[in-house]
Amino acid sequence: MDYQKFYAEVAAWIHESNTQAIKHGLNSDVFWDWVVKSSGELCNRYNNEILVVKQMNMLIDWLEGVWQSQKGGEEHEESRV
Repeated sequence: MDYQKFYAEVAAWIHESNTQAIKHGLNSDVFWDWVVKSSGELCNRYNNEILVVKQMNMLIDWLEGVWQSQKGGEEHEESRV
């Protein structure tokens, strides 16, 4: 696996997730549909290698933490961007 290429794609995905969150809001179905579809596509591009799947799951968990803190849930230190 080309780790440099993969992590460049992860960085691009994070940037695009920020763009999508600003455009649609963390509470929108459009945003979460994008998260699920785009993370699945990235995993598929790398044949669902365990590192890729775990990386994307971690990013989705992080986004959920940000969403929880913004909707008045428990404050998560990692959600402070």
